[in-house]
Amino acid sequence: MRGGVRDSQGKPVAGASLHLAGNEPSQEQRTRSDAQGNFAFSGLHAGLYTLRAEMSGYSSTEISSLFFTAKEAKSVDLVLEPQKNNAFQSKTPPFFDEPRFAVAGVTDTTSLGGHGSDTIVRTREAIAKETASLGESAAPVDASKKEKPLRERVQRQPQSFEANHLLGKALDNDGKANDAIPYLERASQLKPSDYESAYDLALAEAHAGNYQQTRDRSQALLAHHDTAELHHLLGDVQEKLGQPLEAVSEYQQAVALDPREAYVFDWGSELLLHHAPEPALEVFKKGNQLYPRSVRMLIGLGAAEFARGAYEPAVDRICEASDLNPGDSTPYLFLGRMQSAAPASEKITEKLQRFVAQQPENAEANYYYAVSLWKMRQGTPEANGTEKIESLLERAIRLNPSFASAYLQLGIVHFEQKDYPQAIVDYQLAIHAEPKMQEAHYRLAQAYRQAGDASQADAELRVCDQLAKESAEQVERERHEIRQFVYVLRDQPPAQIP
Repeated sequence: MRGGVRDSQGKPVAGASLHLAGNEPSQEQRTRSDAQGNFAFSGLHAGLYTLRAEMSGYSSTEISSLFFTAKEAKSVDLVLEPQKNNAFQSKTPPFFDEPRFAVAGVTDTTSLGGHGSDTIVRTREAIAKETASLGESAAPVDASKKEKPLRERVQRQPQSFEANHLLGKALDNDGKANDAIPYLERASQLKPSDYESAYDLALAEAHAGNYQQTRDRSQALLAHHDTAELHHLLGDVQEKLGQPLEAVSEYQQAVALDPREAYVFDWGSELLLHHAPEPALEVFKKGNQLYPRSVRMLIGLGAAEFARGAYEPAVDRICEASDLNPGDSTPYLFLGRMQSAAPASEKITEKLQRFVAQQPENAEANYYYAVSLWKMRQGTPEANGTEKIESLLERAIRLNPSFASAYLQLGIVHFEQKDYPQAIVDYQLAIHAEPKMQEAHYRLAQAYRQAGDASQADAELRVCDQLAKESAEQVERERHEIRQFVYVLRDQPPAQIP
């Protein structure tokens, strides 16, 4: 096992004492972090371990239930918070009494596993990513009308701080970050003490994907300007640079200085994205109290409940979000995705019915409502009543001829009706639209078998098995890309994420 020890600012903590304890006394090891905050333990046996880090001047942190399989290597990072004093407590914002959680470390996803079926786990992960995407920057503002006169002004006054700053900012707002950077650099050179131009330069570097430069500029600015927007920007770039511990700390500090809606949402999303649903739930609850009319805050709250396996509260929160602005598609799409892993729900069906009534030409609205009706009729003695479901799915396909999931669901309906030839056609169309749709290949195999074509059934099952292997490998790669937070809930033992 390798890892690193950092403080809440992301700086390495050298000389920290690390204690690794297993089930047997012989498995106990101790070491200290080096000058870069790094540490390593070797010769570990398969089993369960507890890792504890301590350092004078910091609160200790502990990660329990670290499970090692045979020949497994693991990466674990730890964060040590400075011990509290009155000066620190005086900065506690009115937004919190104090968070009831602390992110103690970060590890790879293999250490914690997941409860529930693979469909449920994948749906949770997808919803977390989609929730985080709601906090992404808005589309560029068209500033082309301003650009020409500003360029002319810079040509007339090349040494004008204001002209270079305004042109650079306009270009960045128009999505032309790489073009903006030279003008913002010149503005900063002409007036090094100006905070706004320096911040705009760091922001343009981030928009251009120059995350290391953004981090360097932002940290230099923080030495003299402790602002929420700088901490928030640093949170964004630390996440892009693969430093989630530092990112979540920066997001929290941004909220402490300025609990605006966007900052609270991004903090909660960062926690949710890294499999910390209880802390995310706390942040989104506070955010909902502050911003009760925020649709995305309610979506975040529902996504956090869903990640905890609390399906009914999750559905309730997303339904509330849909009621805030019934014309907004986003809550309905989340409800549609949730129903693949949640029990059948009259609440979901009711909201999706409203979705399709408001947007009858929306292919996803028709598809999700059809799936919801299908789930509601499962297990009932009623054998008929599929006409409406078929009609909705056929409309979804007319609106989007490449809608693989709609073809698949139509095939499922026809298969239940024992119309195997039509089900085969539906599944083939689903595969044509999405060749690597594993479920379509599996169901096509079953339809071939029912139709008496065993050789085609076996061929589809072989394809299905190959796709299953490829899918498992892809999921494994994706899960290793998003490392998991290990967190401690106040007055409770260290928690691991389900």
